[in-house]
Amino acid sequence: MAISLTINRRKRVVDVEPDKPLLWVLREDLDLPGTKFGCGAGLCGACTVILDGDAVRSCQTPVGDAVGKQVITIEHVATLPVGKKVVDAWVDLDVPQCGYCQAGQIMSATALLTHTPKPAPDDIAAGMSGNICRCATYLRIQKAIRKAAGLDSVEEAA
Repeated sequence: MAISLTINRRKRVVDVEPDKPLLWVLREDLDLPGTKFGCGAGLCGACTVILDGDAVRSCQTPVGDAVGKQVITIEHVATLPVGKKVVDAWVDLDVPQCGYCQAGQIMSATALLTHTPKPAPDDIAAGMSGNICRCATYLRIQKAIRKAAGLDSVEEAA
């Protein structure tokens, strides 16, 4: 079945069933491998993309649910004003260790700061809930989010 999508601000057509997970459409059909497969159950956050401004787990999102909506992946996130700030903060603070989860972390952080430009620590915890980092770089992630938000007390978050 031909499905028309808007991925990274480009119209794309894929010939897949509407219940195929968005993750696999991105990786297999559209050659966008930055979105990672982690647990397959929507619990780890590695597959996070932004769907109409919200962070969603693409392994649990049927591609049919993305029709008529804007999908942003890690390959395009730095072209968004907030996404660029997040990516720059990640690089400046050397957030990743192994890096596998970082695409999902960056996508969740971008969605968080889009909805809550000046998040309190509780907002950051809630916005990043469900994004797991095996290397436990959580303090650097929180610090990078605060830096991207332009919060004065960045050092306090570490």
